[in-house]
Amino acid sequence: MTLASESSSLADSLELVRTVALATGLPYAGGVPPKLAWDLFSAGEALLVDVRTTEERKFVGHVPGSLHVAWASGTNLTRNPRFARELEAKVGKHANILLLCRSGKRSVLAAEVAAKAGFTRVFNVLEGFEGEIDEQQHRGGGDGWRWHGLPWVQD
Repeated sequence: MTLASESSSLADSLELVRTVALATGLPYAGGVPPKLAWDLFSAGEALLVDVRTTEERKFVGHVPGSLHVAWASGTNLTRNPRFARELEAKVGKHANILLLCRSGKRSVLAAEVAAKAGFTRVFNVLEGFEGEIDEQQHRGGGDGWRWHGLPWVQD
């Protein structure tokens, strides 16, 4: 596969996600599986924005080259009232933007707020960085960015 056809295929995949989102009434551009998110990001087709806290990024790990705009801060996860403005300052409103959090829940909220603020191509990365909590109250045992073996680093 050539670079041009790979880029076209990735763009087609992202458009399919948008079509499904529209058909199901999502207020943002849709949910992207972790592997597709990595492919889009590493090919330069999308920006990856981590919306977790600074502490989560530092102590749990983060995707190399990802941007950071915290959706919330502190142990109580106090919502960042400037989130949309900070996101716009870093990436603009019309880029392909992939939002990543711990499990895919905060990034949905962030995507909804961003879409309401006029972002036209903001997507949620499904499963998040760590995935859902399992029966043993642990994350990362069956889903999430790290579980899929996608690139990440830890400070």
